Amino acid sequence: MEETRVVVQHEGPVAVLTLNREQQLNALDEALLSELSGHLRALADDPGVRAVVLCGRGRAFAAGADIAAMQPLGPAAAERFARLGQAVFQQIERLPKPVIALIHGYALGGGLELALACDLRIAAHGAQLGQPEIRLGILPGFGGTQRLPRLVGRGRALQLLLTGERITADAALEMGLVNEVVAPDALYTTGLARARQLAELPPLALAWLKRAVYEGTELDLARGLSLEAALFGLCFATHDQKEGMAAFLAKRPPVFEGK
Repeated sequence: MEETRVVVQHEGPVAVLTLNREQQLNALDEALLSELSGHLRALADDPGVRAVVLCGRGRAFAAGADIAAMQPLGPAAAERFARLGQAVFQQIERLPKPVIALIHGYALGGGLELALACDLRIAAHGAQLGQPEIRLGILPGFGGTQRLPRLVGRGRALQLLLTGERITADAALEMGLVNEVVAPDALYTTGLARARQLAELPPLALAWLKRAVYEGTELDLARGLSLEAALFGLCFATHDQKEGMAAFLAKRPPVFEGK
């Protein structure tokens, strides 16, 4: 029987998704992407899950898309594969819960594109990140040409995309590609702690906050502000808004219930 490509564990309100192709450095193939998509759909509808951690088993977060599987593809099949990866990564962006990528070893090509689709990225010292597709005669197909410039700016993105060079975790932190760099043995515990902090926050407001950022920044300023105001107003229809403000005024910790 074929090995499960994505393993799901639950740490209280945090779901941990682990890429499980250790021998292939967690290379992304169609089966892995399809498995990941199914898990994301389930997590979106699970009220017990308030935050998600995404990591890789073994020596890498994800070394890229599966080159052995891609090499024989023709143009139409390659485009279908790219659209599959794009659709799954959009699921991550649109997931109504925060997602943290934990990067160790390698996050290259499709692996970096996977991390870019997450809301926060924490890297271990010694990790290497890059978009080396140009050295294979192709360009990124899972969103790298779009998300990377939006995150680090066009100039820095083009440097990485045109040269295919790898950068260190510290260099990625300096350019804003990752949010935090920690010791390798602290990566999982740090990521889980950050996820648990997010899990204590109001779920509906978190979901709407993600929407405001991802949708709003694709609009002109006037329409982005209009979206923000509408979502701000929606918050005042929730129990969590009443609880959060009451707790603030009473100088006690809030207890958010996601309603």
